[in-house]
Amino acid sequence: MVKEENPPLLVVYEGSLAGTRWPLEKESFTLGRSADCDIVFGERQVSRFHARIQRDAQGYLLRDLGSKNGTWVNGEAVLGQPYRLQDGDEIVLAGTVRIGFVHGDATLPLEGLMEPRQSSVRKAGIAVLQVDEATRRVTLGRRELEPPLSPQQFRLLALLVGAGGRVVSRQEVIEAVWPEALGGVTDQAVDALVYRLRERLAELDGEHEYIVTVRGHGYRFVPRG
Repeated sequence: MVKEENPPLLVVYEGSLAGTRWPLEKESFTLGRSADCDIVFGERQVSRFHARIQRDAQGYLLRDLGSKNGTWVNGEAVLGQPYRLQDGDEIVLAGTVRIGFVHGDATLPLEGLMEPRQSSVRKAGIAVLQVDEATRRVTLGRRELEPPLSPQQFRLLALLVGAGGRVVSRQEVIEAVWPEALGGVTDQAVDALVYRLRERLAELDGEHEYIVTVRGHGYRFVPRG
């Protein structure tokens, strides 16, 4: 099989290897706790041979290798059948390691996925939450959110901030975050993404809830003040 010029990347967002990234340059890539794996994680919850990503003619397939604590993509468990990975997918191993699958045509940060602009919530006398779509940075005053948001989390945050206080429907979220999703995206996947984004924003400001659920309608971004 011909080697790709710009192979996809695996980017670790949470876990002992947070901040590291690997290009998928091999036909098969094994993830686990064993020293024989291509990516070795130290978390005890991760199985010795936990999951494998394999390249085929259509792209990349993720398989769970019978792990004890499971593998998820976008909140959905990967069970007997392999999952075909798409740009922006979030992989979770054993509930402790979170990894992003980023297509090789999209650089990090996500240039080309959004028109570069900077969105901010400005309030006099208090810290300003800024969302920079050109660099995928989220800052509050002089503090920057590290590690950076995953591609899906950033798309969701940019959508909500850009709505200017308007309630954003679940369908809008799905279209913005999973534009190429086939077979639909479950409510559980949307809920899981919103929940995780709230947790990440709380790392910058644990005293204010920026994202509120409007029951029966969707989600709204609420600035401080």
